[in-house]
Amino acid sequence: MRKRFDSKVDFYFEKAEKWKEELELLRNVALDCHLVEELKWGAPCYTFEKSNIVLIHAFKNYCAFLFFKGALMKDPDDILIQQSENVQAARQIRFTNVRDILDKKEILQKYIFEAAEIEKAGLKVELKKNSEFEIAEELQHKFDFNIDFKKAFYALTPGRQRAYLLHFSQPKQSKTRDSRIEKNIQRILDGKGLND
Repeated sequence: MRKRFDSKVDFYFEKAEKWKEELELLRNVALDCHLVEELKWGAPCYTFEKSNIVLIHAFKNYCAFLFFKGALMKDPDDILIQQSENVQAARQIRFTNVRDILDKKEILQKYIFEAAEIEKAGLKVELKKNSEFEIAEELQHKFDFNIDFKKAFYALTPGRQRAYLLHFSQPKQSKTRDSRIEKNIQRILDGKGLND
């Protein structure tokens, strides 16, 4: 079977200044597994039967394969990384050189095939409910004094609510948390998410 490069994705690899060789190698690993290459979220995404399997992305200190449902994978080689405590489903495998990718090529293919099997089986990651996320004290205070704001917040989609909850509770200082909430009150009242 011939590799199916998507010309819309080529720019990602052509513009890469750092990790160029590593990114191309990751692209070939994914395509060798007969995944379909697409451009999603401005990055190369590899799908199986229209389900997202793995994304390639580059950061300052590493490049990575990101498995969308990595939390469900077995990971016998202990190489999957949870980016932060708030990332529930996705897991990364990080690379800092070509040799590392070449040494792990068979393992990466095995992980890709496992991820495709997870999709075939229709397995889903059990996500925390929004009610399980911390509500910043400053947000609760706004809810207590502005019922319209509270209603508008809970009328948002669960994903939008979750994004705001994480954004508002992240800063260590109360003043910063309060400032973030203030800046987003109108967006919430307008029914918009953090990134809309």
